[in-house]
Amino acid sequence: MWPGLEALPWRWAGGAALGLGLALALLVRGWRRRRAPRREVLFFPSPVTCPAALLGEPGSAPCPCPLPHGDSPLARLLRRLLSARRSLELCLFAFSSPQLGRAVQLLHRRGVRVRLVTDSDYMALPGSQIGRLRQAGIQVRHDQESGYMHHKFAIVDKKMLITGSLNWTTQAIQNNRENVLIVEDAEYVEPFLAEFERIWEEYNPANYTFFPTKKEQK
Repeated sequence: MWPGLEALPWRWAGGAALGLGLALALLVRGWRRRRAPRREVLFFPSPVTCPAALLGEPGSAPCPCPLPHGDSPLARLLRRLLSARRSLELCLFAFSSPQLGRAVQLLHRRGVRVRLVTDSDYMALPGSQIGRLRQAGIQVRHDQESGYMHHKFAIVDKKMLITGSLNWTTQAIQNNRENVLIVEDAEYVEPFLAEFERIWEEYNPANYTFFPTKKEQK
């Protein structure tokens, strides 16, 4: 007990204790709000693991497959994506990973607003997830330029940035030396969000032409 409280009438002491508790609660809330922003770095290739526990519906039975079910760079990336509650912006050059595609569809079914910008050439390649995402009702826009839409980033709930060298393909995830940076910091999130909105409007289907210029090979 604080010094002197024992000498106060019980009503006063109770009020003082209540005020002290409220002050402490406000201090804790302020500390949480001022906590250091999340910064995480993932390196690939990722070991092959089973993502069923992350991608399954609540209450589903444990997966009996023989694959490891532990942590991995891909599992950590999936967890960050699946933390979305309101919105997910995706700006991706190539997208053929079935696991990441399932995660995006799961978020869409949960009511998260998903928007995707991609490259027109690579969206048509065998194994691309773009067609499946469109069929699921997810908004997709693509370029009609001579260059490539070569960005590789995602924004979760307009506050978490996921970016790096990684293409969202099985080849890149399992075989390539790649990196992903995950950061919750408005200083970095806001410019990427502005870039996404600029491209989203630029790639409005109302601006499409019927005979786009063929892209030059890199």
